[in-house]
Amino acid sequence: MKGAASTLGPGRAVPAPAVDEAPSSRTSEVAVVAGGCFWGVQGVYQHVNGVTSAVSGYAGGDERTAQYEVVSGGGTRHAESVRIVFDPRVISYGRVLQIFFAVAHDPTELNRQGPDEGTQYRSTIFAANAEQARVARAYIQQLNDAKVFGAPVVTTIEEGRAFYRAEAYHQDFLERNPTYPYIAINDLPKVADLKRVFPNEYRAKAVLAGSVE
Repeated sequence: MKGAASTLGPGRAVPAPAVDEAPSSRTSEVAVVAGGCFWGVQGVYQHVNGVTSAVSGYAGGDERTAQYEVVSGGGTRHAESVRIVFDPRVISYGRVLQIFFAVAHDPTELNRQGPDEGTQYRSTIFAANAEQARVARAYIQQLNDAKVFGAPVVTTIEEGRAFYRAEAYHQDFLERNPTYPYIAINDLPKVADLKRVFPNEYRAKAVLAGSVE
């Protein structure tokens, strides 16, 4: 894994995390992040080397309210999220987070991303365990101390939250609808930034969620 720093816009350096998980022999790990509409976040991670699955869904609320029509009302505590399964021998959890902060969304926007507003579009890392929470907390502190974005990172860390897969029509939305205006304006540039900023992590062929549970 190369590329100690990346850029988000002109002259904006996003350093690699100084704190990361210790190497292990595991072949699979799960990360769940929320950064606005899940179409674009899923689309980014589907093009990341070492990611074996990226699925759109909901996290932060209860199972009974994990439905798009309900979540879109903004009162469920859910955030549109993406569950990322990755091989930590290929890409570290810290690098997954670096991509999240560098190209997947703007971590300085509170309860919104671009044209979308509401707590369901908040910037959140749903840590799977204390170690992930430790790495995420240290990285946010690192980015804020370095004033990387010119504004505070507002990303929250939530632990112990279940993830619920979104409806089938939301899966692989970017890959299936590249000319859809929202995708073309808001999300395809993120995939282009991934290729430009993380050339060693980018892969052209997306790993699709399809209908697999």
